[in-house]
Amino acid sequence: MTNFEQIKKFAEDDNISGVLSRADHETLNVKDGVEMLESGNLNLLGAAADELRKKSVGELVTFIVDRNINYTNVCSSKCKFCAFYREAGAKDAYVLSIEDILSKVDEAVKLGATQILLQGGLNPDIPVDYYEEMLRRVKSRFNVQMHAFSPPEIVHISKLYGASIKETISRLHDAGLDSIPGGGAEILDDRVRKSISPNKIGWKQWGEVMLAAHSLGIPTTATMVFGHAETLEERVKHIIRVREMQKKYNGFTAFIPWSFQSENTQLIGNSTGVDYLKMVAVSRILLNGYIKNIQASWVTQGLSIAQVALNYGANDLGGTMIEENVVRAAGVPFHSKSIEEFVYSAKKLGRPVAKRDTLYNIIERY
Repeated sequence: MTNFEQIKKFAEDDNISGVLSRADHETLNVKDGVEMLESGNLNLLGAAADELRKKSVGELVTFIVDRNINYTNVCSSKCKFCAFYREAGAKDAYVLSIEDILSKVDEAVKLGATQILLQGGLNPDIPVDYYEEMLRRVKSRFNVQMHAFSPPEIVHISKLYGASIKETISRLHDAGLDSIPGGGAEILDDRVRKSISPNKIGWKQWGEVMLAAHSLGIPTTATMVFGHAETLEERVKHIIRVREMQKKYNGFTAFIPWSFQSENTQLIGNSTGVDYLKMVAVSRILLNGYIKNIQASWVTQGLSIAQVALNYGANDLGGTMIEENVVRAAGVPFHSKSIEEFVYSAKKLGRPVAKRDTLYNIIERY
């Protein structure tokens, strides 16, 4: 009897037994996902997700050394969940010069970073030339992956160009864009989006950006921010919509669920550590066979919960994040993590661990 068969046997008296009996060989639907999220048996969900993780990616825990640079905090979107954005005339509003960005990249590279996560607000006063020149100058000096511009930013830049989304991505790629982060997804449902971010792109346009990038051979990640205005069904629909997009080009390298942080925002957060672990587990189960890498969010949950998530379907600890500003603005104490902390967390679980690049190629094992 395989481990997964044993789990199904233990689940026989549980209300999710029918779902888990199909999880390793069928593509589950919205109803299945909601049943799992409504289940009180967190350990059973975690055990099932952990077995699927082993089958998909094995025991290896991975991480990347990176820096998150926010080039501006001025944003016309004014999302209710965001504590980072500022009005253009605010005293603490800023736009980093390209020299400032080069200095930050230089510092990150000297600390071992292989990825620069570059995102900012939708600032109407930044000229379109800024984006291309910034990419060109970074890539001319540094051998780093420019993981840059979330879908809302891509749409914003496309309007500045007066070009299509696909043409915009192509131009940015020619200038040095290597991959696109999954930010701006929040919950991929327009009811939720109209409530929390009415000035931001709808979920279908988020998907349009991602599929355009994938069609050009440009990889992306997918994220989900949960625990604010959404229902359990809307959480599941989000994951399934990502899964449907993945079927076309297989361009998502990872899925990253993280819980909403409410301090200094206009919304109230309503998720716990248990909710987070359940979301990680359900994400692995629903995405089984489609997206291999599920990332644990130590930035929002802390490294201890992220470590637990490695037994609930996650296989990756994300980045050391030499710098992070957006979640910190929402009241979460932030301290970048060292390689030693990640290695210790994985080895404490008896798992092998390795530093990776953005595309999950292994750089060094520990």
